[in-house]
Amino acid sequence: MTTKERKDLAVWAVEYAKKKGASEVAASINNSRSVEIEVREQKIEKIKESTTNGLSLNIYRDHKYSGHSTNNLSKKALEKFISEAVEATKYLSADEYRSLPDPSLYPENLEKDLKIEDKSYVAVNPEKKVQIAKDIENVARAQADNIISATGGYSDDFSESIRVHSNGFVGERISTSFWAGGEVTVKDGDARPEGYHWGGSRFFKQMPTTEELGKQAAHHAIRKMGQTKIASGKYDMLIENRTVGRLLYMFIGPMSARALQQKSSYLEGMQGKQIASSALTIIDDPFIQGGFASRLYDGEGIASRERTMIEKGVLKQYYIDNYYGKKLGWEPNGGRTSNIRFDLGQRGYDAIVKDIKKGILVTSFNGGNSNSTTGDFSFGVSGFLVENGILVKPVNEMNISGNANQFWQKLAELGNDPYLYSSILSPTMLFNDIDFSGL
Repeated sequence: MTTKERKDLAVWAVEYAKKKGASEVAASINNSRSVEIEVREQKIEKIKESTTNGLSLNIYRDHKYSGHSTNNLSKKALEKFISEAVEATKYLSADEYRSLPDPSLYPENLEKDLKIEDKSYVAVNPEKKVQIAKDIENVARAQADNIISATGGYSDDFSESIRVHSNGFVGERISTSFWAGGEVTVKDGDARPEGYHWGGSRFFKQMPTTEELGKQAAHHAIRKMGQTKIASGKYDMLIENRTVGRLLYMFIGPMSARALQQKSSYLEGMQGKQIASSALTIIDDPFIQGGFASRLYDGEGIASRERTMIEKGVLKQYYIDNYYGKKLGWEPNGGRTSNIRFDLGQRGYDAIVKDIKKGILVTSFNGGNSNSTTGDFSFGVSGFLVENGILVKPVNEMNISGNANQFWQKLAELGNDPYLYSSILSPTMLFNDIDFSGL
């Protein structure tokens, strides 16, 4: 089925549902293909290919709402499917806030190229994909004699979606992504430290090299050798850029309109107020070329826009979707994150480390949770003890806990090194005087 045929089918499905009694309709047709490959000891341990092609319908009937999906796209089958969906919706309870977004919220221009589709996706043959995974494993194994397990991996994805609303929205999105990396385990006495490293791109030719991926995977495992607990106390905390994203969910959930409306957000009533150190500015930017979360509209058809969510520590906006925005009486601005970027600092990781007298470099968060209602959190962490600018030894089984309101006020500095293999382009972050629990 071609893109035009999918679009025509979505338009037909919307019109047919309206004919059967729906007040409003949103239809989306999604076509995707993904591949996963895993190699160990130069043998293929996993090769998985999946394809999906389906229709999803959101039916609104006199403010009654229901969602339906099917993989059978023949019109004869869809006539029965749509008729039953519209009829079933009639028996649900009405909710005055259930309706499509106002058409004024839809994008006016869908022609902007965000550079998220590699048109040569189909030209990457299976042999090349397997070889990438094998090369990563070979490079990783060559880094040390005590490596007892190494895995190379490759994955890619193609996704096409058509979205049509009965009140005027028609959108099309095609994207690709390519990922590769490795996982390594080393022998360290009775311990078995593990490490990984993955990287990706929207374009195959822009992927990181197998040399980089294999070396980094091994490096992240080898550097953990000799991990131990250290004494509890106050330490400066430096967080590795690829690890920072875990902390941001202290903000993202509580900033949603759903959490605010349901009184489950510690950030309720905090718009315009200081919620973090002035070092922190967070920008939601859907227009980054090649970004992993770049888009012209969100899952409700609402036009994307660049949004400064936190500016110099002050909460500027919430994430407001259509349904909960209506319940709150607020104009929707898109209820989900896109690419997250930061106002960066002036120094890199190495320069920041050199100025730390007594601190812990956190390289991973191991379990734990954060409470969106109270802001309380507790995380297990591992990383490295830093003394006088030098990484002294690896540490694990440490814990940090506290409340987000106080914790983010201790943010002292951001690095100039955003992590590129994520939609969260987080730099290294330095916090002062954090309580760690250990021995």
